[in-house]
Formats: sequence, structure tokens, C-alpha cells
Amino acid sequence: MSTASYQLPEHVQRGNIWRLSVSQALAGANAVVVYATGAIVGDALAPSPVLATLPISIFVVGMAASIMPVGMIARRHGRRTAFLLGAGAGTLAGLVATAAVVMASFWLFCLSTFFGGAYAAVVVSYRFAAADGVAPARRARALSLVMAGGVAAGVIGPQLVTWTMDLWPPVTFAATFVVQAAVAALSALLLLGVRLPPPTAAEQAGGRPLAVIARQPLFVAAVICGAVSYLVMNFLMTSAPLAMHFCGHSQASANLGLQWHVIAMYGPSFFTGGLITRFGAGRVAAVGLVLIGVSAAVGLLGLEVRYFWGMLVLLGLGWNFGFLGASAMVLECHRPEEKTRVQSLNDFIVFGLMAVGSFSSGGLLSAYGWDRVLWVSFLPLLLAALALTLALRRRVPTPAA
Repeated sequence: MSTASYQLPEHVQRGNIWRLSVSQALAGANAVVVYATGAIVGDALAPSPVLATLPISIFVVGMAASIMPVGMIARRHGRRTAFLLGAGAGTLAGLVATAAVVMASFWLFCLSTFFGGAYAAVVVSYRFAAADGVAPARRARALSLVMAGGVAAGVIGPQLVTWTMDLWPPVTFAATFVVQAAVAALSALLLLGVRLPPPTAAEQAGGRPLAVIARQPLFVAAVICGAVSYLVMNFLMTSAPLAMHFCGHSQASANLGLQWHVIAMYGPSFFTGGLITRFGAGRVAAVGLVLIGVSAAVGLLGLEVRYFWGMLVLLGLGWNFGFLGASAMVLECHRPEEKTRVQSLNDFIVFGLMAVGSFSSGGLLSAYGWDRVLWVSFLPLLLAALALTLALRRRVPTPAA
């Protein structure tokens, strides 16, 4: 039976969604730990201030480098195998980070964030896995419900840092990374119960050449919108905690800003799927791009805590609409047997481009200041808006699903 007609029983679909949602929350908390501590630990351990955000950039590199291998594993051995390997990488990330801060080793800390990125590369496929074995009309909602698990990550992650950062004196954050490893191990236990359709012979064969699929205007727009939404979000989120630190704001203030940022990233997911079904993925993605632009404008209003917090919240909302809208557009660009290859290609491009923004953010902040970081973010947003407009005007019928 092909994946085009195969649908999982209702109770299995529900079970998959709640397990993937909880695992999304736990994995999101791991990522928040990296973003909340990466630049601070990097600034303390790096041989040069310019390298302060390198650990977060390495996290993104780990994502980009792992996405295609993860897709290959999922295509040959099933998504659950890839999920468990990812959770193992997340556990290893926490343990290596603990050793790094105890030994005061900057490069070992960078290695830990690479493992964390490999974990995140697996986690980004949870949203697509939620749509496996689900009727086409319900896929956008399944995708968004799993992403909604990130709401809990917005609470768990920053508070995990706040509660544990000083539990292992005199080594700040050592206990945080131990707990990070434990959270990833707990996620692995949950993922053992996920039941998804096994890879079919047609899926392993791969379907049409990727070059044919990648030339679709809708796919090009989906990739650009997803990449820009994630690139600008990561570009600003990576810099914001360090910028707040430079402005004399407390770590607790930065943690709270990140908490509400992550809640804003995932909270709308409870209804984003419904909006996509009603108004279309392209329109939802367009709203996301606008909100991200507004967030940068708010950041330009001042250096007080309220402007950082307002910027981070709007940035999270814009990312949700932009990234989920783009992800739903990807689902319209492939046939069932092509899903893992096309989804992996999309994510590889998205996170590969995101790495560029991540690498440049620390140097740009150190050299030119927070305002310049905000102004630069408008350029990719304009590019994404243009690509989306052209794609929707030239839209062609999508492949049968």
C-alpha cells in the first residue's frame, strides 16, 4: 500500500502527535539552553570577543550538516530510528558541554553545540512526521500542533537555565548542561512509542529528480521564505542576549526575554494550521515576513529592556507564521514517495543559509553595534517578499498527494 492512500488509525495519529509535541517541547528546551548560554559562555571562554557567538553558529552548522544524513536514515530505516539517534546526540551535547565549562575549553564547548545542532536537525523533521499517515486536509493542523509543543519549551528552557546556572559553584552553567543531557534522554523514551508508516519501495526509490522538484516556483518561494524566517530570527535572537549583556541588563532579563520569544514562536501554532487551511500557506507566510520586519523596527526604538522584549516577542510571532507557512508550502510541492528527500533538501537549504546569518551576527554586533544588526535584517525580508509574490502569481497545480 502506498503512502498516498495509507492512513494511520485515529488513535495512533493522536498518540504520535502528543509524543512528538512533548518531544518538541523537550528538544526546544535544549535549543533554548544553547541560545541562552552559548554567547555568554562563548564570551567567557573564547580567545577573542569576535568569536563569542561562534558556539551558536556551530550549532547551526551542526543542523545543516546533519539534515541530509538524517533524511537518508529516515528514508532507509524509518523516521523513528532517526529520532532516537537525534536524542542520543542531544544527550551527548549536554555531557560534552558540561566537560567543556568544567575544563574551560572553548573548542570543546563548540563541539558540544555541534552535537546539539545534530539533535536539532532531527527535531525539525518532527513537524513533517506528524503529517505522515494523516489525510491531506488535516496535515497543516497536525504539523502546527506538533510545533505547538514549543510553547512548553519557552517556559522550560529559560527557567531551566535560571534554576540551575549556579548549582555547581564555581562553574556557572555546568549543572545546566547536565540537566540538558537528562532532558534529551527523556525525549528518547517518549519517541520509542511513535508509530509511523514504514518506508515504501517507492519512497526508497525517491521519485522525480530533485532538480525537477527544486525548479518549481512554489518550492523556490517556500525555501526562501523558510530560510529568511529562520535566518533573520536566528540572526537577531543570537545577538539579543549578548546585546543586552553589553547594555548592562541582567542575565535573568535576557532569559525572560528569550522565554517569551520562544512562547511567541510556538504559541500561535494552536491556530496557525487553521489559518493556513482557511487563507492559504502563502498568505500566512507573508504575514510572518511583515511581523519580522516590524520586530526589527521595534528594536530600533531604543536599548531599554522593554524594546528588547518587544522585539523578541514580535520576532517569535513572525517566525511562527513565516516558517509554518513555508513548511506547509513544501507539503504542496512533492508526491508522497518524494517526501523525505524533498523535506530534507528544504531543511538543508534553510539551515545552511541560516548558518551564514549566525556566523555574521557576532562579528557584526561587536564591530558595528545592535542598530546595524537590526538594519541588515531588512534586506533578506525584502528578497523573500519578492520571491513569494512571484511564486503566487505563477502558481501551477501541485502534484497529487
